[in-house]
Amino acid sequence: MSHHIKGQPRHQSTLFPESIDDFVTEDNPVRVIDMFVDHLDLLDLGFETVNPKLTGRPGYHPSTMLKLCIYGYLKRIQSSRRLEKESHRNVELMWLLERLRPDFKTIANFRKDNGKGIKNVCRKFVELCRQLRNIGVRTTLNELTFTPARFSDGR
Repeated sequence: MSHHIKGQPRHQSTLFPESIDDFVTEDNPVRVIDMFVDHLDLLDLGFETVNPKLTGRPGYHPSTMLKLCIYGYLKRIQSSRRLEKESHRNVELMWLLERLRPDFKTIANFRKDNGKGIKNVCRKFVELCRQLRNIGVRTTLNELTFTPARFSDGR
């Protein structure tokens, strides 16, 4: 008789599969990223592939790729290859990307082709963080800060 906590067998399936939403808490920063990007007008911010071509293989929506980029900036993951790996293993990222897993080349091309748009979104995100700080939302800001410390205003 063992007196240790036992886990579930890895190969056993369950009758009621768990929702991935159950693993991401309500106050998780990825929910802020999701809401923030969903309320942006990407075409006005400089993203080119918002309206896709009718021919060829469909690509990822720019909002999905943007969520991945913002998540990478927040978690200090700069490498496209590492972001690809994270999308395969990180539950927060699986939730954020709705279980999509772009490859590293797609991520790198999105960054290369949409540099202007990403820069505009980063500006808007920093503005949002400042507004949240002004109204007293501190717990979210601690997890959402992606501006370097040398640019902080000392608050």
